[in-house]
Amino acid sequence: MKNLKFLVTLIAVFSISTLSFAQKAAAKKETTEKSTSKKGYQIGDIATDFRLKNINGKMVSLSDFDNAKGFIVIFTCNHCPYAKKYEERIIELDKKFKEMGYPVIAINPNDPNVQPEDSYINMIERAAEKGFTFPYLLDEEQKVFPQYGATKTPHVFVLQKDGERNIVKYIGAIDNNYENQDDVSERYVQDAVYALANGQEVKTSKTVAIGCSIKVKK
Repeated sequence: MKNLKFLVTLIAVFSISTLSFAQKAAAKKETTEKSTSKKGYQIGDIATDFRLKNINGKMVSLSDFDNAKGFIVIFTCNHCPYAKKYEERIIELDKKFKEMGYPVIAINPNDPNVQPEDSYINMIERAAEKGFTFPYLLDEEQKVFPQYGATKTPHVFVLQKDGERNIVKYIGAIDNNYENQDDVSERYVQDAVYALANGQEVKTSKTVAIGCSIKVKK
């Protein structure tokens, strides 16, 4: 009889342990899935609109651009050497594509308390100095860049409008040579926008963004 009771107890303990292990595994899987889902947009995702302050003091949203067919959203900043190398090319992208319905929307995601060169006042001065032809917005509360999944400056997200929705069609670098514009052989953003404007699929839809890390509030 004692052996039977011992066996029953042993089975009960084993069942509880197994259940506990299964619950822990399920919880771990759920946490992993949630963590993965928070890494930002993937190709084909719908990008949520934002409302951020431009260098002229006005608030800007994607919905403000009634005639846009899509957007070239670029997370960039003042101080980063990579971002500086790309400034002229970003201006060129805006001039080339906004008439086709794909304007550049530049967003500074950095906390100026961490990197003072990226303050709002310095944004205004930098835009005037370089002759920016596009909105230069401040992600002051740092809520937009994590949603997109931006990690570098510059980091590009090309969006295609589909009714009221903005579909992510390209994520990554502007081209394959940040150091020298004359040595560029792959123009990722340009090729993506041309493809979308012609109703075609983007052949290279994702590349690795090269640049400075985004400076997050401490």
